[in-house]
Amino acid sequence: MVDSGAMAIVGSVFNVVAFAGSLRRASYNRALVRAATELAPSALHIMVFELDDIPLYSEDIEAAGAPPSVIQLRDAIRKADGLLIAAPEYNYGVPGVLKNAIDWLSRPPRDSALNGKVAAVMGASRGIAGTARSQLQLRQAFVFTDTYALLQPEVLVGQAHEKFDADGRLVHQATRDVLATFLQRFTDLIALHVGAEARISA
Repeated sequence: MVDSGAMAIVGSVFNVVAFAGSLRRASYNRALVRAATELAPSALHIMVFELDDIPLYSEDIEAAGAPPSVIQLRDAIRKADGLLIAAPEYNYGVPGVLKNAIDWLSRPPRDSALNGKVAAVMGASRGIAGTARSQLQLRQAFVFTDTYALLQPEVLVGQAHEKFDADGRLVHQATRDVLATFLQRFTDLIALHVGAEARISA
């Protein structure tokens, strides 16, 4: 529920950048992002980005000038009100594709696109625990980037092969309900953050 400090922005539409930390076309996490666009409340507009063209981070590449794909993603996140990430889990941790994107986005330190941004993390996996460990590691990285991550509810879609159909649509109703609640809480958190910034700048 939005407090009185955010009442001025009630009725606004918040723009959110979303991406999945997987390059696999039939990824459950890409499917989870699609489900989020379907279930998002009317106050949340989700713009989906792909990480396929993001190169491996190197200070040499950065010194020569960030690649266009990185600049485009950075600029989109800077302009957005929030960031939504679908995090896979490989070997109990954050996969390289996702960590690499965060490394690019964390630059320059203390003035990055992630600095002061509101974020929400979700994830799907064939395992029972979903992507709990991966999400925890990602939250640790957000400490350095000063990114405000939604704490609850957690979206840990375990045994994802039983929750999505052959076309990649999320069909498990209980999971859909949790995701819808998660997206509403994310919207509320963004509204609170935007309202707080408005009070500070007033």
